[in-house]
Amino acid sequence: MTTKQRAYLKSLAMTMEPIFQIGKSSMTPGLTQAISEALEARELIKISVLKNCADDPRELAEIIAERTRSQVVQVIGKKIVLYREGKDDKKKIMLPR
Repeated sequence: MTTKQRAYLKSLAMTMEPIFQIGKSSMTPGLTQAISEALEARELIKISVLKNCADDPRELAEIIAERTRSQVVQVIGKKIVLYREGKDDKKKIMLPR
C-alpha cells in the first residue's frame, strides 16, 4: 500500500464509527471470524479497544491483520483501522494510484 493510498483510507476512516469492540476477553475465534466477514462486506473497518483489554492495540492490530489477511491502515490510541481489498471486479473503495 502506498503512502497516498494509506492517507486516502485514513481520511475515509475519520468519518466512520467503530463496528467492533475488543474487551477483556481480547481476541476470540468468533471475533476474528466476524471481523473477517465485515472486511468482506465493507473492505475498511474501524475497531475500538476498550480500557479493560490488557493487550496493546498495536499488537492486536497486527494479530488481527495476520488472521484476517488484511492490512493495518492505522492505530491511534485505542482505535484500529483495517483494510482488505474486495475480491470482485468492481472495487468498493477506489484507491488512488
